[in-house]
Amino acid sequence: MSRESQNTRTRILTAALKLLETGEKTRMTDIARAAGISRQALYLHFETRADLLIAVTRHVDELNNSDDLLAASRAATTGVARLDAYIEAWGGYIPIVYKVAKPIMAMAETDEAARAAWNERMAAMRHGCAAAVDALARDGRLRSEFDAETATDILWAQLSVPTWVALTEGRGWSQADYIARQKLIAKRLLVA
Repeated sequence: MSRESQNTRTRILTAALKLLETGEKTRMTDIARAAGISRQALYLHFETRADLLIAVTRHVDELNNSDDLLAASRAATTGVARLDAYIEAWGGYIPIVYKVAKPIMAMAETDEAARAAWNERMAAMRHGCAAAVDALARDGRLRSEFDAETATDILWAQLSVPTWVALTEGRGWSQADYIARQKLIAKRLLVA
């Protein structure tokens, strides 16, 4: 990709991100206008709105160095340490991405492109949950009541963005309480 093309792509992602964060319309026409390009030029970079929304969520990950946030989890030497580190990383990341996640979640109910973007991101989050559960299983520390897939489903649901919203916004948990309590709950549920 040429430098000019990369600059245009970044401009598109920045414009789409800003529109999502402010709750404004995110039709391709609106994004193109905000990026200062034609709709046709936008489609040269992103074939579909789903492609664009997925790229925006990945752009947020890049801007916030999500790989660096997950480094401790990936480097953990025990399953329990990996579980704790993953919950800390993901739990700490939710408030950072929530301004983008909230409109995408809302749109996902009726918008196929938003649903595709949200599902792709939640699949990536589930992958992190699976890695933590697999580390527990490898260490022989996964509770015998659960196979790895079921345990991953439980952790994935427990750490979902709507759960974070319900506990922090709905029930007033502080971010520190959320992370500490989620670690405790996960260990009591999953660790033998």
